[in-house]
Amino acid sequence: MSSVAAAVLISAGVAATASPDAPPPDTWVATWGTANNGALPDDCAGCSIRNLVHTSAGGSSVRVRLSNVFSPKPVTMSHVTVAVAAGAKTPEAVQGSLRSLTFGGAAAITLSPGSEVLSDPVALAVPADGNLLVTTFTPTPSGPITYHRSALQTSFIARTGGDHAAEEAPGAYTETTGFTHYLADVEVRTNSARGTVVAFGDSITSGSGSTSGTNQRWPDILADRLLTQPASRRLSVVNAGIPGNALLTDSPATGGVNALARLDRDVFAKSGIRTVIIALGINDAKTDAATPALISSALQQIAAQAHARGIRVVIGTLGPFKGWHSYTEAYERNRVAVNKFIRDSKVFDAVVDFDAALRDPADPLTLRPEYDSGDHLHPNNAGYKVMGSAVDLSVL
Repeated sequence: MSSVAAAVLISAGVAATASPDAPPPDTWVATWGTANNGALPDDCAGCSIRNLVHTSAGGSSVRVRLSNVFSPKPVTMSHVTVAVAAGAKTPEAVQGSLRSLTFGGAAAITLSPGSEVLSDPVALAVPADGNLLVTTFTPTPSGPITYHRSALQTSFIARTGGDHAAEEAPGAYTETTGFTHYLADVEVRTNSARGTVVAFGDSITSGSGSTSGTNQRWPDILADRLLTQPASRRLSVVNAGIPGNALLTDSPATGGVNALARLDRDVFAKSGIRTVIIALGINDAKTDAATPALISSALQQIAAQAHARGIRVVIGTLGPFKGWHSYTEAYERNRVAVNKFIRDSKVFDAVVDFDAALRDPADPLTLRPEYDSGDHLHPNNAGYKVMGSAVDLSVL
């Protein structure tokens, strides 16, 4: 036998006996992401906006995707930076961690109306389950600002004094905001995650009813569980929930465009996507215009488009909402019919039964009292923990 053939056999033997828990090769995944829902009329000329975001996966390099999707005007950013945050509620950067980003090698970038751009990668030790600061400086009138309105995270703005993007110190950032501005996702190069899960939903996915600044939405709980897995089984998690979002109708003032219209941007464009978890339909079920057949058809269409791209599809049942201010028996019949379709359908790769996890055994049409945020639709922190724990990690 030749030495070359022997080497091939030895290599094949090593590969065949490699540990199933061996780390995956380096790949790009989205460690954080959002679904922008519209544009603020605020024209932030001369503003440094410091977005604080919470990571799922860690990595050795980072790049960011910026968004001008909902503005009819171009916006110029002359300086964009990323840094490790010194804490969960501060604009201060960890000393030595701040990096200036480039776009095709240039420090400045102009985003055309309706567009998104991806920065060049930069070396940075990004912590898993940590916090990053992404800062944009817009030197000239910016026009409407693409944003996500319910970040449940405090970010920061410096409106005076010029460019503060490269400052590690927090002093210039005197204004706080509950929105994220201009930011679509943050991606890391990593060998500690094999791909990305996107939670595609409405206010219940976005985390309405959970405590702001504490990362207790159900996708956060799922991300924490995945971090306990061997590297070969870990996945990053992106929250693409928008409060008020629906499958069939647009809600420009609050819920953004309908789910099918944002599917490409908010799900398929996320780096490393492996699985989408659909948690949509309740905002359609509690209207007069939608029918269970229309809702089910939209859910099937999401699954069909995902499967055509080789993406696994997990779907959640619709949780109880009796007691919600607009609850009716007709809307309840819609929910029950949609849940029957979800449980019985063979269209999806797996089902996570959020309804069963959340409902009150004494009155199955309502949330368990200990899981109710108080409005009888949105869970509280305990309810979101139950939801995030209900996802079978093996189906992802």
